[in-house]
Amino acid sequence: MSMHTVGILLLLLVTAFWGSTFSLVKEATEHMPTSSFIAWRFSIAMLPLLFFLRKTNKKLWRDGLILGAWLGAGYITQAIGLQTISANRAAFITGLNVILVPIGLAVMTGRKISPGVWISVALCALGIGLISWEGGSFAIGDVWTLGCALTYAGYIIYLERTASRHDVMPLTAIQILAVVLIGWGWSGIEGALKTSTVQDFQSYLSIDPKAMAPLIYLGIAATALTTMLQVFGQKFVTAVEAAIIYALEPVTASIFAFFWAGETLGYRGISGGALIVLAMVLSQLPDRKEIVPVQE
Repeated sequence: MSMHTVGILLLLLVTAFWGSTFSLVKEATEHMPTSSFIAWRFSIAMLPLLFFLRKTNKKLWRDGLILGAWLGAGYITQAIGLQTISANRAAFITGLNVILVPIGLAVMTGRKISPGVWISVALCALGIGLISWEGGSFAIGDVWTLGCALTYAGYIIYLERTASRHDVMPLTAIQILAVVLIGWGWSGIEGALKTSTVQDFQSYLSIDPKAMAPLIYLGIAATALTTMLQVFGQKFVTAVEAAIIYALEPVTASIFAFFWAGETLGYRGISGGALIVLAMVLSQLPDRKEIVPVQE
C-alpha cells in the first residue's frame, strides 16, 4: 500500500470523526459557555501531546502557531454558529471549505480558476440557499459557520505547505497549544465581563457535568487524534485531494445527527445538501492530476 493511499484512508477516518462532532458540540454548548467549552476541549486534547513539546525549533513554532490560529478560528466560529442552527445545516455550510480551497490556491499561486470551479460555486450558493431555509429562516449562525468554512480553508492550504517540513507530533502539539491559549484568553475576558463575583467567574470557567462526556470524546478523539491524523495524511495528499475527501463530512454529520439528535432534513434540505456535495466533487476533479503536495 502506497503512502498516498495511507494518507487518503487516514483523512477518510478524520472525516468520519468530524461528522460526529456537530451534534456533540451543539449539545455541550447548551450546558456551558462556548468560550470555556473551547478552552476545556483543547486543554483535554493537549494532555496526551505535552511530551512532544520537548524537541522544537523556531520554524516549527512559527508554522505551528500560525496553523493553530487558523484552527482555533475555525473551531470557535463553528461552535458559535451551532448555537443558532442545526448540526445538519452547520455541517453542509462548513463543507464550503472544499470549494474555497482551490479558489484560495488559485489566488495565492496565480493559477487560473477553471470554469468548472465557478460552476461549483454557483451550485454551492444554490445549495446553501435551500438548506438555510430548511426548518427556519436565515440565522446569524449561518454567518458564523461560513466564517468556519473560510478559516478552515486557510488551515488546509497552509497545512499543505508546512506538513512535510516537520514531524507530525510536535507540529500537532503546538497547534493544539495555540488554541488552548486562545480559548482560555477568550474565556477569561468574556467571564470577567459577564460575571460580578469570583464565585460566578469560577463557575463560568468550570465544566458542566452534563458536558463532561462529550468534552472528553471531542478533546481526545475528535481533536487531538484527528489533528494528528490530518497532519500526517496531508504529508502525502494535496490540499485539493484532501478537500475532496472532506466533502463527505456533511454526509457523515447528517447520519450522526439523525441517530444521535434525531435531526432530519426535508426534501429541500436534502436537495441543497446534494447540490453542495456535487459541487464539492466537481470543483476538484479537473485539478487532481495537476497538483502535487507542496514541499519547501
